[in-house]
Amino acid sequence: MAPEEFLLNYLPILVFLVIAFAISVAMIVGSLIVGRQNPDPEKVSAYECGFDAFSDARTRFDVRFYLVTLLFIIFDLEIAFLFPWAVSLGKIGMFGFWSMVAFLAVLTIGFIYEWKKGALEWE
Repeated sequence: MAPEEFLLNYLPILVFLVIAFAISVAMIVGSLIVGRQNPDPEKVSAYECGFDAFSDARTRFDVRFYLVTLLFIIFDLEIAFLFPWAVSLGKIGMFGFWSMVAFLAVLTIGFIYEWKKGALEWE
């Protein structure tokens, strides 16, 4: 296969990227043109995690923010891996089944840890 033919196989990807870039630029420019620009002090003020920004970027966060993040990752990973696993369960056999049981056990341990730490009880 000649190099020109090989590169020609990637032409649809290049066309897709150019179209995606053009649409992205058009939407950003369109929102700047059509959208009303009325910044007031409340809109342009710094906002961080539900409260005003800190004076120092190295200030410690409450551990609950990290626990909520872990909780999100636990459920996000579970859903992301359960659907393909369920679709291919007939092909992967018992090894695949027990691998997923072990994976879910690790996720369950993480969930129990967060539950015990009180991450589900927001004040």
